[in-house]
Amino acid sequence: MEMTINGRNVSVTDRFREYVDEKIDKVDQLATKIQRLDIKVTKEQHARNADSALTVELTVLGRGPAIRAEAKAADKFAAFDTAFAKLLERLRKARDRRKVHHGTRTPKAVHEATSGLEPAASSIPLHESTRLAQQEEEARLAEEAALNGAPPIEIRRKVFPAETMSVDDAVDRMEMIGHPFYLFVDAATGAHSVLYARKTKGDQQYSYGTITLDPDAKDEATVETRGYREASSVNA
Repeated sequence: MEMTINGRNVSVTDRFREYVDEKIDKVDQLATKIQRLDIKVTKEQHARNADSALTVELTVLGRGPAIRAEAKAADKFAAFDTAFAKLLERLRKARDRRKVHHGTRTPKAVHEATSGLEPAASSIPLHESTRLAQQEEEARLAEEAALNGAPPIEIRRKVFPAETMSVDDAVDRMEMIGHPFYLFVDAATGAHSVLYARKTKGDQQYSYGTITLDPDAKDEATVETRGYREASSVNA
């Protein structure tokens, strides 16, 4: 597997390269058709929060769709560890879905498979508090901007080429890139649709929904519920 490491506004040291080399063998263990792993380290020069100044983005490229993950932290080692953990989780999901698709077995959920393991010792603290602090800082800055008369809302527009696929394939793509939603053209209907992750309670680990706009549809929505890779059934 080829690996590239690029730094933007930050130098990539030999120590960091050696640190990455010690860990990337796990990528080959989870996926055998990977051709390249791209690692991008970016330092925000005027970051308001020092705990999120460094961003590490990991992208796995192979025969199938790209799988990526990213994380922010105060240093590139902590950011890499968080992003790498996300990447491994998405690679496991992709591998388990392939097994289900080929009818081998139903994979055990990650929380079940790891419930009996002892937590690994680490000198790197968790970054959940950093994420919450960043959200509070962003809310504070937005409030200050509103008081100063500046517009607090920023709208960005992105345009992507439309790709036709099934809902199940859209689920795979969304999980691989780690986004909470995915835009696609539904192969069953030919309509532009959005797939999104639903918040659920209880033991259900994965739940998704799709939204499609139809100018000819009536006021009442049509609801369809089915399992992953199963035949569809419409519920009244």
